[in-house]
Amino acid sequence: MKFSIQREQLLKPLQTIVGVVERRQTLPVLSNVLVSVKNNRLSLTTTDLEVEMIATVDIENGIDGDTTIPARKFVDICRALPDGATLNVSKDSEKERVTVRSGKSRFNLSTLPVTDFPNVDEAATQFSFSMPQNVIKQLIEKTSFAMAQQDVRYYLNGLLLEVAPGRVTSVATDGHRLALCAKEVDVQPSDVIQIIVPRKGVVELAKLVEGEDSPVEVQVGSNHIKIRFDDYVFTSKLIDGKFPDYERVIPRNSDKSIIANRDNLRQAFVRTSILSNEKYRGIRFKLNSGLLQVQANNPEMEEAEEEIEVEYQGKELEIGFNVSYLVDALSAVSDETVNVELGDPNSSCVIRGSDDTSCTYVIMPMRL
Repeated sequence: MKFSIQREQLLKPLQTIVGVVERRQTLPVLSNVLVSVKNNRLSLTTTDLEVEMIATVDIENGIDGDTTIPARKFVDICRALPDGATLNVSKDSEKERVTVRSGKSRFNLSTLPVTDFPNVDEAATQFSFSMPQNVIKQLIEKTSFAMAQQDVRYYLNGLLLEVAPGRVTSVATDGHRLALCAKEVDVQPSDVIQIIVPRKGVVELAKLVEGEDSPVEVQVGSNHIKIRFDDYVFTSKLIDGKFPDYERVIPRNSDKSIIANRDNLRQAFVRTSILSNEKYRGIRFKLNSGLLQVQANNPEMEEAEEEIEVEYQGKELEIGFNVSYLVDALSAVSDETVNVELGDPNSSCVIRGSDDTSCTYVIMPMRL
């Protein structure tokens, strides 16, 4: 195997796929990237047995062959070389070593057998469709922050994708808050499909998708999802579990509605949070006609208070929330003004943009 390539051509795809490689591996070969050259096409593959990413780059005058190279060392070498450098990569079959040359620099890297490198097991594709990249990007960005981390309810440690006729919906919840985003997509499954993509798969997929409207192919199997881009292929195993009925979580009878400037509200929450309890992050809402008071205090007897003018005509209300959840939800809304719907002190609040109602954020109250 032998090929030459410009540093920038190699560095971007390597950096994109190296996040899959865990620093501590059960199998030594999982620390490596599979490098294959065939018909002047360079293919780079990384996997952790759950998520697999493949990047392909066109090259000239390559000699076919394949090997596995320590992934992070390979990235670090590319990153450390000067801009515009040309890398000449060749494998010595006798010594089972790969040599990387660039200018007067030379690096000899150990390899591991290609036969040891695993393929992600795939079941047959049950349903496939195409959708614009920017829609996938929005579905992830607007909801993924609400995924649980290391929850014993393992099905919460991921993102629900629901494919229904004419619509794709993403939902994430950690049991205390819920984020939902629904987008119109030209898709016609015979039945509603629900899959749960694990947290790591979501994080790596977010690095791939760009804000353009070029279509990508999505293939859904019984235990995997595969998404094909122009130069990348993303594959992830799915979480086997039943996601909670998210429709039941969204309050339908909130009788108090606040309309406020999103940025003013968010900045007031951020300032108030400075003196909130570091562990519980609780703040208190006091709602009066046309005015929202936000208060926080902590065990050091420190206090913060903000007053925000809002559009509200209704009864007085006092209720507590986790300020981090409020800030996350407001950061995900792109409209200038937001609607905040409230019920009684024991009811969740619902946050939506005033114009774009495709995304919904539900936050449970706190006892303060």
